[in-house]
Amino acid sequence: MKDRFKELRKELNVTQQEFADKLKISRNFVAQIEMGSKVPSDRTIDDVCREFNVNEEWLRTGNGDMFVPGIKDKQISAMLADVMKSGEDSFRHRLVSALARLDDEGWDNLEKLIDMISNK
Repeated sequence: MKDRFKELRKELNVTQQEFADKLKISRNFVAQIEMGSKVPSDRTIDDVCREFNVNEEWLRTGNGDMFVPGIKDKQISAMLADVMKSGEDSFRHRLVSALARLDDEGWDNLEKLIDMISNK
Protein backbone atom coordinates (compact mmCIF):
# COMPACT_ATOMS: atom_id res chain seq x y z
CA MET A 1 0.00 0.00 0.00
CA LYS A 2 2.94 2.33 0.66
CA ASP A 3 3.70 2.59 -3.05
CA ARG A 4 0.09 3.46 -3.85
CA PHE A 5 0.05 6.25 -1.25
CA LYS A 6 3.09 7.81 -2.88
CA GLU A 7 1.76 7.17 -6.39
CA LEU A 8 -1.51 8.88 -5.45
CA ARG A 9 0.24 11.86 -3.90
CA LYS A 10 2.43 12.26 -6.98
CA GLU A 11 -0.60 11.96 -9.27
CA LEU A 12 -2.32 14.71 -7.27
CA ASN A 13 0.89 16.76 -7.53
CA VAL A 14 0.95 17.60 -3.82
CA THR A 15 3.72 17.55 -1.25
CA GLN A 16 3.65 15.28 1.77
CA GLN A 17 2.76 18.34 3.85
CA GLU A 18 -0.16 19.33 1.61
CA PHE A 19 -1.41 15.74 1.58
CA ALA A 20 -1.12 15.55 5.39
CA ASP A 21 -2.86 18.90 5.91
CA LYS A 22 -5.85 17.82 3.83
CA LEU A 23 -6.16 14.65 5.92
CA LYS A 24 -5.39 16.37 9.25
CA ILE A 25 -2.45 14.06 9.93
CA SER A 26 1.25 14.81 10.28
CA ARG A 27 3.68 15.00 7.38
CA ASN A 28 5.86 12.56 9.28
CA PHE A 29 3.03 10.00 9.32
CA VAL A 30 2.61 10.36 5.54
CA ALA A 31 6.36 9.83 5.11
CA GLN A 32 6.25 6.74 7.35
CA ILE A 33 3.36 5.27 5.33
CA GLU A 34 5.26 5.90 2.10
CA MET A 35 8.39 4.25 3.54
CA GLY A 36 6.38 1.28 4.79
CA SER A 37 7.22 1.73 8.46
CA LYS A 38 3.59 2.58 9.35
CA VAL A 39 0.33 1.13 8.09
CA PRO A 40 -2.60 3.52 7.66
CA SER A 41 -5.67 2.87 9.76
CA ASP A 42 -9.05 2.13 8.19
CA ARG A 43 -10.04 5.67 9.14
CA THR A 44 -7.03 7.16 7.33
CA ILE A 45 -7.84 5.06 4.28
CA ASP A 46 -11.47 6.23 4.43
CA ASP A 47 -10.29 9.85 4.74
CA VAL A 48 -7.98 9.51 1.73
CA CYS A 49 -10.76 8.00 -0.37
CA ARG A 50 -13.24 10.70 0.67
CA GLU A 51 -10.93 13.71 0.35
CA PHE A 52 -9.37 12.73 -2.96
CA ASN A 53 -12.17 10.62 -4.51
CA VAL A 54 -9.92 7.56 -4.54
CA ASN A 55 -11.15 4.06 -5.29
CA GLU A 56 -10.74 2.21 -1.99
CA GLU A 57 -10.15 -1.13 -3.71
CA TRP A 58 -7.28 0.39 -5.69
CA LEU A 59 -5.76 1.94 -2.58
CA ARG A 60 -5.93 -1.30 -0.60
CA THR A 61 -5.11 -3.84 -3.33
CA GLY A 62 -3.97 -2.06 -6.47
CA ASN A 63 -6.96 -3.44 -8.40
CA GLY A 64 -9.17 -1.14 -10.44
CA ASP A 65 -8.81 2.53 -11.30
CA MET A 66 -7.05 4.96 -8.97
CA PHE A 67 -9.97 7.37 -8.86
CA VAL A 68 -13.70 7.00 -8.52
CA PRO A 69 -15.27 7.76 -11.93
CA GLY A 70 -15.95 11.45 -12.45
CA ILE A 71 -13.05 12.65 -10.29
CA LYS A 72 -11.42 14.67 -13.05
CA ASP A 73 -14.64 16.61 -13.71
CA LYS A 74 -15.00 17.28 -9.98
CA GLN A 75 -11.39 18.47 -9.77
CA ILE A 76 -11.90 20.80 -12.71
CA SER A 77 -15.13 22.15 -11.21
CA ALA A 78 -13.45 22.74 -7.86
CA MET A 79 -10.49 24.46 -9.51
CA LEU A 80 -12.78 26.73 -11.51
CA ALA A 81 -14.72 27.62 -8.36
CA ASP A 82 -11.43 28.61 -6.71
CA VAL A 83 -10.51 30.69 -9.76
CA MET A 84 -13.83 32.51 -9.62
CA LYS A 85 -13.23 33.35 -5.96
CA SER A 86 -9.70 34.60 -6.64
CA GLY A 87 -10.75 37.89 -8.21
CA GLU A 88 -10.51 39.18 -11.76
CA ASP A 89 -7.01 40.61 -11.28
CA SER A 90 -5.48 37.33 -10.10
CA PHE A 91 -3.21 35.43 -12.45
CA ARG A 92 -5.39 32.31 -12.20
CA HIS A 93 -8.49 34.23 -13.28
CA ARG A 94 -6.69 35.94 -16.17
CA LEU A 95 -5.21 32.61 -17.31
CA VAL A 96 -8.54 30.78 -17.33
CA SER A 97 -10.18 33.74 -19.10
CA ALA A 98 -7.49 33.63 -21.78
CA LEU A 99 -7.93 29.87 -22.17
CA ALA A 100 -11.68 30.30 -22.56
CA ARG A 101 -11.10 32.59 -25.55
CA LEU A 102 -8.78 30.21 -27.44
CA ASP A 103 -9.87 28.88 -30.82
CA ASP A 104 -8.64 25.55 -32.26
CA GLU A 105 -5.45 27.12 -33.61
CA GLY A 106 -4.78 28.72 -30.23
CA TRP A 107 -5.15 25.35 -28.50
CA ASP A 108 -2.76 23.76 -31.01
CA ASN A 109 -0.20 26.51 -30.39
CA LEU A 110 -0.58 26.18 -26.63
CA GLU A 111 -0.06 22.42 -26.86
CA LYS A 112 3.14 22.95 -28.86
CA LEU A 113 4.38 25.46 -26.28
CA ILE A 114 3.64 23.10 -23.38
CA ASP A 115 5.35 20.22 -25.20
CA MET A 116 8.39 22.42 -25.81
CA ILE A 117 8.53 23.57 -22.18
CA SER A 118 8.15 20.04 -20.84
CA ASN A 119 10.71 18.67 -23.34
CA LYS A 120 8.21 16.16 -24.64
